[in-house]
Amino acid sequence: MDLTPKQAQQLFKGDGGAYYIWSSSDVPALVEAKVGAGKLVLQPHGFALPHYSDSSKLGYVLQGEDGLVGMVFPNTSEEVVIKLKKGDVIPVPLGSVSWWFNNGGSNSEELVVVFLGETTRAYIPGQFTYFLLAGTQSLLGGFSTEFVSKAYNITKDEADKITKSQTGVLIIKLGEDEKTKIPKPSENSTHKLVHNITCATTTLTEKQFPFLKQAGLSASFIKLEANAISSPIYTADATVQVVYVAGGSGQIQIVGLDGKLALDTQVKAGDLFVVPSFFMVAKLAGKNGLECFSVITSSQPVLEDLAGKTSALGALSPEMLQIALNITPELQDLLSSRIRKI
Repeated sequence: MDLTPKQAQQLFKGDGGAYYIWSSSDVPALVEAKVGAGKLVLQPHGFALPHYSDSSKLGYVLQGEDGLVGMVFPNTSEEVVIKLKKGDVIPVPLGSVSWWFNNGGSNSEELVVVFLGETTRAYIPGQFTYFLLAGTQSLLGGFSTEFVSKAYNITKDEADKITKSQTGVLIIKLGEDEKTKIPKPSENSTHKLVHNITCATTTLTEKQFPFLKQAGLSASFIKLEANAISSPIYTADATVQVVYVAGGSGQIQIVGLDGKLALDTQVKAGDLFVVPSFFMVAKLAGKNGLECFSVITSSQPVLEDLAGKTSALGALSPEMLQIALNITPELQDLLSSRIRKI
């Protein structure tokens, strides 16, 4: 499996913003691991038209302080509006209808959200496919005028206006009058449906963030200072990690089958890579530090670390460590003491 980190490719660009993808053809590891990724960039007043997709995913806000997202979850008939800012994680369960908006002023910064998720049931393995409810590519506009008029009990002229008045495609830019019509966010919904990552190292499962259960995913964020290293980690339950480099740069090593080095490379902000099931990954920060946001394909992942208080290696008896590693008691004592201190 080719695990080489890749940068996103631009899929769409308009006045309101752009959308980028990591295509399954460019990153075969996404197909093999059944995960996908995309990145939304909204200019001030940029609006992503209502849509749903064929995959569950988590959104992580890389930049921006004035984001809004509206969602209608499956089997519900109520729109919830949520405020987003840098560091927020928001689950987007399979089949949810959502719109996204940068509510900042004309001189505000872009709203940038990276989406990572699973594509087990996706139309294109390893890639998110979106189904629009408005615009020139909307599903509703694909039906004949007769069907639309009968479905909503309106005239054919009214049906034409409903399906053809919006000439935007995926992302549009709203005028001031349109902006004032955007619904206000709910503090209660924001508190329940969004979790902000503020710690240097954070793992979010459904235990800490119950809403993750709806998406069937969990998240991990790690921020390393200059030249710091994260100890080797792996998933013990056949789950997969898809990792986005959110900031800085560094070196990644992944070890897999037969103890062979599957990846040893430098990464920088914007890179994406996959850690297959049971493979072990370690990260070494460069001189400017390293930030990585990861999504794991389970809301209750089993993560194992080879260093620290919960290390599986550190849990082995001293005698077993000596035998297994064929080392002296003195070296074993040193190793055990260092493992516990990490």
